[in-house]
Amino acid sequence: MKPTLFLLALSGITLASPSLSILPPQVELTGPEARHQLLAEAAVDSHQEDWTRNAKWSSSNPKVASVDAAGLLRPVADGQVTITATANGASASATVRVKGAQSPFTWSFRNHVIPVMTKAGCNQGACHGALAGKNGFKLTLRGYDPEVDFDTLTRQANGRRVSLAEPSSSLMLLKPSGAAPHGGGKRFDTDSLEYRVLAEWIASGTPAPAEKDPQITGLEVYPANATLAPGGEQQLVVRAKYSDGQVQDVTRWVKFATSDEGVASVDDLGHVKMNGSGEAAITLYYSSRVLYSRMSVPFAGAVSTDAYSKFERRNFIDDLTLAKWKTLNIAPSARAADSTFIRRAFLDAAGILPTAEEVEAFLADKSADKRAKLVDSLLERDEYVDYWTYKWSDLMLVSSRRLRPNAMWSFYNWIRDGVKQNKPWDQFAREIFTASGNSKQMGALNYFVLHKDPIDLSENATLAFLGQRITCARCHNHPLEKWTQKQYYQMANLFSRIGIKNGSEAGDSIVFAKATGDVNHPRLLRPLPPTPLDGIPMDLDSTSDRRAHFAKWLTSP
Repeated sequence: MKPTLFLLALSGITLASPSLSILPPQVELTGPEARHQLLAEAAVDSHQEDWTRNAKWSSSNPKVASVDAAGLLRPVADGQVTITATANGASASATVRVKGAQSPFTWSFRNHVIPVMTKAGCNQGACHGALAGKNGFKLTLRGYDPEVDFDTLTRQANGRRVSLAEPSSSLMLLKPSGAAPHGGGKRFDTDSLEYRVLAEWIASGTPAPAEKDPQITGLEVYPANATLAPGGEQQLVVRAKYSDGQVQDVTRWVKFATSDEGVASVDDLGHVKMNGSGEAAITLYYSSRVLYSRMSVPFAGAVSTDAYSKFERRNFIDDLTLAKWKTLNIAPSARAADSTFIRRAFLDAAGILPTAEEVEAFLADKSADKRAKLVDSLLERDEYVDYWTYKWSDLMLVSSRRLRPNAMWSFYNWIRDGVKQNKPWDQFAREIFTASGNSKQMGALNYFVLHKDPIDLSENATLAFLGQRITCARCHNHPLEKWTQKQYYQMANLFSRIGIKNGSEAGDSIVFAKATGDVNHPRLLRPLPPTPLDGIPMDLDSTSDRRAHFAKWLTSP
């Protein structure tokens, strides 16, 4: 019996029978080396439990696909089977289809060798993925450039890193297996799958990465969110989607990390253990992609349903926070006292403290809508305009050190007028990115005078308007976010056709959209289609203003 059910039985509490499901409910195994972990997930009261290790697994036809006691699938022959999991009187099933079980198979450098090296840490920043490499051996960080890594491994060091005649004597195997001195220590055993992947790839002639290789298009994780009991455990399954339609279980090659060890810890194989109440994000890194799974344990203690129903809702943000409080069993805080509210309102809206007279008047006011009236009055004050003008000027990097006095004041006053007129932020952003003309007459144009370089402009635009730092992707795929180097230069190419010339008066600039000009990707040595982050690309030969394409994407819901 599961611990939770045992404790409930002792307490005399009667609950509905737990429901069991298998994740994912459908699986396709392609090729003789395909493996896939299934999860048996039980919904117990207000949380879920991982029953995978305790379930009894069976296949309707083991001659097509087998499943072991831990729920791991293996292909045997082409066909379709039903996999069943049974535990604590509940059962569930999943459909498994097998294709190409007897087809010839060769390990891919891009999709198998690189992931093995990444999981082993070979191409991390602390090892050969460092800017200068280690001991004369440099790999691209986390394998973001398979072609360069292939050349390094097979062509450099006089070919000693791989031996086609005798794969087992390859340095690529000797060092990480501990058979030869290695500064990074032993990374895997000679009887491991990691060793077999590398050895068989070398024995097959070290096939190079090719354009026809399936390219990863995305990641998915099971479960993506889970609410567990205190001390609960959960296995994660991570799947990669490829351009040829295949979906593969890549959990073994994923690197895992947690945002809060006090709430949840995770081991190298994606097994999560809950250590305390709260919520933690489990970060998954695979093939230059990043994904998250959220794990939570509600806080102990009873929270009255009235605490939620009586909570004063004002906008959709309240709906989001209320839902999270319910998930974590957190009671909403009491309504702030009037003395606290007025201080917070003044600081947040105008960056100033209220005077003693203003506080006394507010506390003496008995009207029900006095807080709303206070906010409205703050939005009419010059201090509010000054404060938010300063904030936006700071984000835009408005400075007399980088702009001539006339241009600086033109930009500053344009921002201030927008704040004072309560200009909608989407209109504010659209006017900046589509502006053309004289910088003295149209203050927003000075944004382009400040950021003349497409690289600088792209980085500031993503930081100021999207809250994203993409600078790392200038040199390699971002190690902590999902942005790739290709996406970085696609984004930068949106700003490559902005022309600036001197105006008729000293300090004036004329900004206009050019018909030509591109930013080359430094590794591919060619421009890429201008594309907002995760947005729709423009045609590389289009003569339309690329800034307008970005502005439309930026201000879309």
